[in-house]
Amino acid sequence: MKSDGNLLRNAVLFGRLLRSLGMNVTPTQVVDVVESLNHIHIGNRSDFKDGLRALLVHRHEQIPLFDQAFDLFWVARSENELDSLDVGSLRPQRKQQPQIEKVKDIDEDQKGDAEESDDPIRETIQTYSDIDLLRQKDFARLDEDELAKMRKLMSAISWQLKPRRTRRTEQDQRGTILDLRRTIRHNIRHGGEIVNLLKRKRKVKRRPLVLICDISGSMERYSRVLLQFIYMVSSHIDRVESFVFGTRLTRITRQLRHRDINHALSEASRTVNDWAGGTRIGESIRTFNYRWARRVLNQGAVVLIISDGWDRGDVEVLRTEMDRLHRSCYRLIWLNPLLGDEDYQPVVRGIQAALPHVDDFLPVHNLASLEQLAKLLA
Repeated sequence: MKSDGNLLRNAVLFGRLLRSLGMNVTPTQVVDVVESLNHIHIGNRSDFKDGLRALLVHRHEQIPLFDQAFDLFWVARSENELDSLDVGSLRPQRKQQPQIEKVKDIDEDQKGDAEESDDPIRETIQTYSDIDLLRQKDFARLDEDELAKMRKLMSAISWQLKPRRTRRTEQDQRGTILDLRRTIRHNIRHGGEIVNLLKRKRKVKRRPLVLICDISGSMERYSRVLLQFIYMVSSHIDRVESFVFGTRLTRITRQLRHRDINHALSEASRTVNDWAGGTRIGESIRTFNYRWARRVLNQGAVVLIISDGWDRGDVEVLRTEMDRLHRSCYRLIWLNPLLGDEDYQPVVRGIQAALPHVDDFLPVHNLASLEQLAKLLA
């Protein structure tokens, strides 16, 4: 058993071997193993084995498997027999499960080949880690590659709005409303000896969804991702109206109907003339209330406003128009990308004026926040 600079590499390989045998060994545990070597006499094989067992084994039934793997791995390393190390006998055969036949030493000359090889264990762990980290990563810190991955993850979210019951009814014997007219006609037609009660139930329809997104200078870091979010929502829900605003309101519903997302976002960008400029939230909401509210807020619409709340306009106008909008829709939700910061405080005047008139004040800074929003809407 070597105690030179190869010990870190050997510990990593040993952790990979244990994972291949079905043990849940994390990279953090491997780091703990390396740090523990400062306190363990590695020349004493028994102490070394007990230390690794304490750090890597958490279930009693895994102890025999660990002992066999330890003896086979570390003895083989001390005897330079890694090329003939066969661990297939240590675990049961699984259908369609790649078997690890050899654990080889990886030197600098082999490093490039190892990165290009098909390693199912490394790829599985890396994929899980990348997706999990990407779900929590702030939209403002995404690079181009991550933005492309984020687009695919967004498309996998199921966007549905809870349906509403209308005043109209339809025939349904499981309903609770007595259809008196049909009941009378039916029983007269069939002699009237046995009375059959016919029922109806309320019809349900999907609520419309309205998205109003801030694309001013203060929101520039989030705008490109949030426009993708709006596009994904529009492709999942039938009745969606989309608007963006900076110093004025612009409707982009028609532009986002294109099947190709790049073309749709490009068309939307060309339509907007005040991209990354100033912010006048109150005036933009007033334009919506007077020009669009009657068209798009019927039948119990849900409204999402996406903004950080920085406003250069009249705060009294914002307060008045937010109150009018709140009374016109079924639910008003304000999404703030800055709310994901633990130290965030709603101190800007735009947020303070709007908060009394919103039903929900939620973050929209990463993929996890979008998943929570999807659950709320459903």
